[in-house]
Amino acid sequence: MLSDVIERALAEDLAGGDVTSAAAVAEEERAIARAVARSPLVVCGGALFARTFYRVDPGLRVEERLADGTRAQPGDVLWIVEGSARAILMAERTALNFTQRLAGVATLTRRYVDAVPAGAKLRIADTRKTTPGLRFLERYAVRIGGGYNHRDCLGSAVLIKDNHIVAAGGVRPAIERARAHAPHTSRLEIEVESLEQLDEALAAGAEIVLLDNFEPDALQAAVERARGRALVEVSGGLTLDRVKQLGALGVDVASVGALTHSAPAADISLDIERIGGAE
Repeated sequence: MLSDVIERALAEDLAGGDVTSAAAVAEEERAIARAVARSPLVVCGGALFARTFYRVDPGLRVEERLADGTRAQPGDVLWIVEGSARAILMAERTALNFTQRLAGVATLTRRYVDAVPAGAKLRIADTRKTTPGLRFLERYAVRIGGGYNHRDCLGSAVLIKDNHIVAAGGVRPAIERARAHAPHTSRLEIEVESLEQLDEALAAGAEIVLLDNFEPDALQAAVERARGRALVEVSGGLTLDRVKQLGALGVDVASVGALTHSAPAADISLDIERIGGAE
């Protein structure tokens, strides 16, 4: 799967070759390039970075200076590439696009994880709000940032959402039908939008309740009602400021779509230095 992603990305960028490098840089020119952090970030995507360069030219040499998961500061060198200057220039943008995206996700995830109060059981989890075709990479970045992955796809877990409830005719029938047909290894999770729906879900035997967009007072009441009866997950516009509150309340999971749909790209540049070739 990783090879396919790299192939598609390179084909997108090199469909017509690299006319600038071919025109301006002699074939025998050699260079060394350093990938440098320009802002504080969590390193992520080293293997993808290296494999992108190797796909363009197997003769390049890529050295990892900081491992995935490391906190980097501005000026830190993350990876070094040495070899054909043309090949480095051809792979540069694709490799940086990958790593800037993944490091951005990992960095934002680490900020959420760091905001969890000491001793709290709260887990920071992602959602399925990912870039089509890149979910496995973005989920990897969430883990590198210290977060957890929610269900990977529709076939991996039972999660009854608002539209399922409407289509099934209510909370109880949705849970009863899911219990009758779901694999015995699956726990039943249901999204609720009010305390009334929560009570109905708990009475019907829901094992995980997802509290969506609850106001603070209703959220506290919901956590107290569910305590000892079901795991509590919270979602809906979860900012860093709310993480401390959720941890103090005893919430089990905070699912944060922003980790993947709104993470800003990390600032990483590739600085190239000529080391020999044509005069």
